[in-house]
Amino acid sequence: MRRFQLIVGEFPVMIRFMLKIDDIDRRILSELQRHADAPLEELGRRVGLSRNACWRRIKMLEEAGVIRARVALLDPGALDLGLTVFILVRTRSHNPDWLEAFARATRSMPEILGAYRMTGDLDYLIRARVKDVAAYDTLYRRLISKLEMSDVSASFVMEELKETTELPL
Repeated sequence: MRRFQLIVGEFPVMIRFMLKIDDIDRRILSELQRHADAPLEELGRRVGLSRNACWRRIKMLEEAGVIRARVALLDPGALDLGLTVFILVRTRSHNPDWLEAFARATRSMPEILGAYRMTGDLDYLIRARVKDVAAYDTLYRRLISKLEMSDVSASFVMEELKETTELPL
């Protein structure tokens, strides 16, 4: 969705319209997912556009919120964060206040990379990166000190078979 801001009276009004993503946009997005730091000239060459046309499309995709951020992907092992843990959470409390407290707690802990509300037997799933089991225990103790949960269990990743941030385009 592309957004435009208009001033109506004294108040700004956001107007949105659907952004139609074409094959060139998809190629740009695929390239950016793999090489976000590629120079515009190179990116344009890869997708068959001039530097300026490529830049305009990227800006449009950013304004529309399709491109949320451009980041550097770091090697967790090189940063002594070699253990991935999935934390399975069940709770007896299913009210908006608890959910907001859970969201605040998980957002405040940098080790937690993802937190998800789930369907089925599991209420919430957390993905975290820590140094080792002792660091996980510290994270666990901080988490349970912030929230009442009926059951918390963890599974540790023994081997990463696939890990990617690329969306299938």
